[in-house]
Amino acid sequence: MTTKTEARPYSAFLEDEHFDLRESIRDFATKEIAPRSQQVDREAKFPRETFDKLGELGYLGLPIDEEYGGAGMDYRSYVIAVEEIGRACGSTGLSYAAHVSLGTNPIKLFGTKAQKEKYLPKLTAGEYIGCWALTEPGTGSDASAQSTTARLDGDHWVLNGTKQFITNATDAHVSIIMAMTDKAQGSRGISAFIVEKDTPGFFVSKVEKKMGMRGSPTASLTMEDCKIPKENIIGLEGEGYKQALTTLEGGRLSIGALALGIGQAAFDAALAYANQREAFGKPIGKFQFIQGYLADMSTQLEAARLMLYHAAYLKDHGKRVTLEGSQAKLYASEVASDVCNKSVQIHGGYGYIEDFPAERYLRDAKLCEIGEGTSEIQKLVIAKQLGL
Repeated sequence: MTTKTEARPYSAFLEDEHFDLRESIRDFATKEIAPRSQQVDREAKFPRETFDKLGELGYLGLPIDEEYGGAGMDYRSYVIAVEEIGRACGSTGLSYAAHVSLGTNPIKLFGTKAQKEKYLPKLTAGEYIGCWALTEPGTGSDASAQSTTARLDGDHWVLNGTKQFITNATDAHVSIIMAMTDKAQGSRGISAFIVEKDTPGFFVSKVEKKMGMRGSPTASLTMEDCKIPKENIIGLEGEGYKQALTTLEGGRLSIGALALGIGQAAFDAALAYANQREAFGKPIGKFQFIQGYLADMSTQLEAARLMLYHAAYLKDHGKRVTLEGSQAKLYASEVASDVCNKSVQIHGGYGYIEDFPAERYLRDAKLCEIGEGTSEIQKLVIAKQLGL
């Protein structure tokens, strides 16, 4: 449990309510999520039961306004939740972040009152699962290159195209789809739409088999003359790309927090193993090489945590965090991979087998260097913010 003494290093960014939330969600994650993490990874199945409980406890609606069933808390609270859930299970953490930050938050930020009233209560309760579909085959990191189209036909929009690498797509009841409504306008011709599950012409076309995060489903969504009501557009026509940039800015903090949680879990496992495992008559933690690894790992994680909390603090105070968010996401994700790799090394042969979680942490961590913008994209964003 986090104590008041342990909280002091973060007091510049966090309040008592944040530490209270950490205690409660860590307790839930330790008891309910962590024991099932190996099974979730092995079966590669969305943890629906866990999401039902997250909804009951109000964790799915942390940053959502109370009038729509949320907790009305700030982004720091959400980041802490992602960190703690990711620490218990990377797959569950990824699906949680995708549901809240990508599948729910855009409706909160840009949706009409009618859309909020219709969808947010069910999304925050866990009755609905949400996803956000931006990426397409062949476009990757170029969010402005949308081949999916939407044309207005009377009282309906008709969507055609395919989205790829969509987290939660197999289980989502509500999908936010980015589509081109006016190709001549380029990125200013992109709009966002709400598409409900079982809409004719809308279906999951491919489920990916992944290296890590296996319990968080990733799939392609295809639309073939998919007709949705005219009122299902989010915001105004042509505002989709601007909405996407705002969504991604918050999403970077999500992935940074997820990376931090996975990295912390890997460090905790390595530290415990170093104190337990003996070689040459003493615990391997007494050897300087192992001590050096652990010292580096703890320092890296602490630095990443401070960067992440700082960015979330700025966001909660109405500041743009394009620079700080990209820096935090870049550093936290690369630190997580490094820490997880060292954790496997400390475990030795045991780190390479499924009986120990170290190998899963390493597999899961790699996604954080790719999702919500690769490390290379983060560096481009940072360079642009520096005026280069």
